[in-house]
Amino acid sequence: MAVLTKKQKAVVAKVDKSKLYTLEEASNLVKEVSYTKFDASVDIAVRLGVDPRKANQMVRGVVSLPHGTGKETRVLALVTPDKEEEAKNAGADYVGLDDYLQKIKDGWTDVDVIVTQPQVMGKLGPLGRVLGPRGLMPNPKTGTVTTEIGKAISEVKAGKIDFKVDKYGIVHAAIGKVSFDAKNIQENAQEIISTLIKLKPQAAKGVYVKSIYLSSTMSPGIAIDPKGIN
Repeated sequence: MAVLTKKQKAVVAKVDKSKLYTLEEASNLVKEVSYTKFDASVDIAVRLGVDPRKANQMVRGVVSLPHGTGKETRVLALVTPDKEEEAKNAGADYVGLDDYLQKIKDGWTDVDVIVTQPQVMGKLGPLGRVLGPRGLMPNPKTGTVTTEIGKAISEVKAGKIDFKVDKYGIVHAAIGKVSFDAKNIQENAQEIISTLIKLKPQAAKGVYVKSIYLSSTMSPGIAIDPKGIN
């Protein structure tokens, strides 16, 4: 087990492991307990009372964070020539089709989000083994397969993220940076929590939101009281 430095011990001591914090308290505390020299990401982990192995309990969706993620999202627009100008004007970092399909086939995946058109999806199918495990495969449910290319790119650039419950029933998402105001962190967290509550599957029984943790890169997790979340 790694030995904690004096600074790390001081940080850990600030988090009361026996306490369930309010979202407001956690949003303030997560800024205090960050000890990295860089602008650390703020992450949320929500454990849900669902069984992801059952199709009728899968939780997946998108949310537009009111204050963005603080991260520059690299967008690849795989579009037909008539949509290239629209994609560029909306801020796509890479725009094209066959040339980028070949680059992906050769192993290039240096992007965060891929946006494409319905008629292009047929060409992406064979690349599922490359894109799927990296979470890069476009999906109509997340708005990344659309005829409104410009709108989709603008939303992603503004802070729209997609999420999916993992095999343990947990949804993980980056919701900001330590440099954000605590209020902005709180509002971003509230937005994704509220969205998850709206997506509660009818088949889910018992307690739906079991636990919520807020943390920054390398910091201890801060437990939030689920009962205090609306």
